[in-house]
Order: sequence, then structure tokens, then C-alpha cells
Amino acid sequence: MSTQTTVKIEGMTCQGCVRSVKTALEQAPGIQSVEVSLERKQADIVFDESLCSLNKIHHIIEEKGFDVQ
Repeated sequence: MSTQTTVKIEGMTCQGCVRSVKTALEQAPGIQSVEVSLERKQADIVFDESLCSLNKIHHIIEEKGFDVQ
């Protein structure tokens, strides 16, 4: 089952940060789509709950050095 969520991300300062978050999330099993916005400081994510969880998504973002709100 697909779930859509928006995650607020603090600490992104450039397009390199955006690419880092987007690439890391896209490589995770169960992630179907990712759009990361520097201006809105958020990521819009569609994922398969049977393969990935919101906690896992938060962990991936935090591993890249950013804070999840």
C-alpha cells in the first residue's frame, strides 16, 4: 500500500543538500517517489509501507546530517 507524506527538514542550505537527501531516499527499498524543496524545507515522499516506514525515512535523512521536524 502506498502512503504519501511530507517531512519537514532543517539544515539544508543548497542544492547539494537537496540532492544528498533525494538520492539517499531514492535508494531505499520501498520509496516510490521523492521531491525535495530547499525553499519549503521539506520532502514530499510516496512509499510502500510494507517495505519502508516513516521512522526509516527519518533515519535516512538524519544520517545525511539534517534534522527532521
